[in-house]
Amino acid sequence: MNQRRPSYVFDTPANYRVRVLGGMDKRQSDYLCGMSISSTRRQGGPIITTLTGELVDQAALMGVLNSLYDMGYPLLKVERLGPTPSAAP
Repeated sequence: MNQRRPSYVFDTPANYRVRVLGGMDKRQSDYLCGMSISSTRRQGGPIITTLTGELVDQAALMGVLNSLYDMGYPLLKVERLGPTPSAAP
């Protein structure tokens, strides 16, 4: 049984999008590796906050996720959008 692993490289910069439940102040961006913060509320639904931006590596992503956990935000979704143009081969 020969399974191929994805060819992702996690020690180079990449763009990420993280969604959490609840509203967040945009001033917390510095605490979250400078990710941009936007919050939306669908009609009658909860506030969803989306963080987007470049992180230097997977360790930085884990730092952001740990910070969100420490602040009490339930994690809804994490997406790796792809390598940054400077990190692409």
